[in-house]
Amino acid sequence: MKALLLIDIQNGFCPGGNLPVPEGDQVVPVANALIDSGKYDLVLASQDWHPAAHGSFASAHPGKKPFEMGMLSGKPQMMWPDHCVQNTDDARLHPHLHADGIDFIQQKGQNPDVDSYSAFRDNDQAALTGLAAHLRAEGVTALDLCGLATDYCVKFSALDAVEMLPGVTVRFIEDASRGIDPAGVQAAIGEMRTRGVAIISSEEALA
Repeated sequence: MKALLLIDIQNGFCPGGNLPVPEGDQVVPVANALIDSGKYDLVLASQDWHPAAHGSFASAHPGKKPFEMGMLSGKPQMMWPDHCVQNTDDARLHPHLHADGIDFIQQKGQNPDVDSYSAFRDNDQAALTGLAAHLRAEGVTALDLCGLATDYCVKFSALDAVEMLPGVTVRFIEDASRGIDPAGVQAAIGEMRTRGVAIISSEEALA
């Protein structure tokens, strides 16, 4: 059972969104080719789904500006622009993404007191989203993942997949992903590789 997990391919992380990843929209046609390929038994997507005034937003901390470090629930936290607020256009999947080919959407980041980069659990690792249990119930044995952003939500999702889905082959599709910081992207790829995530291209995924 082979699954594809698309991470946060949402308006908010594409050009014109509130937290745009450079070239974020360029992952859409690659993701569509993967969705449409018939290579996957199951296609899933994660969706950042924050309540208004989420604690990771700089606007929730007087005097803080986006991309400064602050504190959230007693732990260091990057302060982000308001983004992917529930039921706003910013939170919707990119309009050109072939969403009709997605079998399951996992929303995340709904607890205002903790951020959630990974599609599998909150950053404090205390609360699970339920995605790992869903994949186990479906009998998934191989998981390819990609999306936005490589150095944050994609990386943490990949690392959690390796830890929480023992025995499942996990692969990161590099050209179907984009990151925020080039140095951070390279560090993330190195960390994923070290932890047992295979780094592949969409051409390899579709072969």
